[in-house]
Amino acid sequence: MSTVQPALSPGGLPGSRAVAAVAWERLRALRPGLTLAALALLFILVAAIAPSLLTSRSPTSIDLGATLQAPSAHHIFGTDQAGRDLYARVIHGTRQSLLIGLGATALSMSVAISLGFLAGLSGRFVDGAINRLLEVVFAFPVLLLALLFVTVFGASATTQIVAVGIGTAPGYARMVRGQVLAVRGSGYVEAASALGHSYPRIIRRHIFPNAMRPLVVVVTLGLGQSIVWASSLAFLGLGVAPPAPEWGALLDAGRGYVTKAWWLEVVPGLTIVAFALAVTTLGRYAQQRLEGANQR
Repeated sequence: MSTVQPALSPGGLPGSRAVAAVAWERLRALRPGLTLAALALLFILVAAIAPSLLTSRSPTSIDLGATLQAPSAHHIFGTDQAGRDLYARVIHGTRQSLLIGLGATALSMSVAISLGFLAGLSGRFVDGAINRLLEVVFAFPVLLLALLFVTVFGASATTQIVAVGIGTAPGYARMVRGQVLAVRGSGYVEAASALGHSYPRIIRRHIFPNAMRPLVVVVTLGLGQSIVWASSLAFLGLGVAPPAPEWGALLDAGRGYVTKAWWLEVVPGLTIVAFALAVTTLGRYAQQRLEGANQR
């Protein structure tokens, strides 16, 4: 008695296994981690630009009859000690958190680019002086510098931006200087100089764009880092004043309720981690694409 053999695909696998193999390859090609990071970042951007699309509740509306309620269908992230909906506070706090992170990153990169290009394009004396300054500042931990700055000038969103921006600038400045020196000694810059192009033209047409290209990725990575540092300051009570729903301020407000209302710490903390992971994942993907393009 003959048995019916399963239909084989061209690769020699039964049809169902071939379909599964193709589906798996397509899933790998989609990069689930990258897709998830992009969706998370899209959700955060919508929350920052139009929070009313994601929640109709007020982030500051107090309901003393609903204090410290655990996550439920009515309050998906629970409520805080004043009965405010935590989901609404996280959503409405996204804009301020992103503005602080963007401001700190912009300030940090502005200082880094200025010092890095000045050191890389100047003579040995100026380069050495800037290097010594960067090494002194770089020796202090970022959080310590930020704490000193906020302690002197007071706690606010502006001082958070300046403190984190100045604290993270030395590392980026050294990176910019290295890029400038590498591009400055490249063959195409020497060729442009041999052709009689002026030094300002060489800087504008060759050194600046080629030295800045890899820094685009650094900016995305630095944004997540800046929000983490700013949230750390807010967690220590050195951020924006309550009842502002900034993510770090939410962490600070929930410190006294960890044992009886865990969601007040876990939800804002996971939000910060999710944003940092999403930005870092997309930044590293952009870095890989940029390196691949350079190799080709």
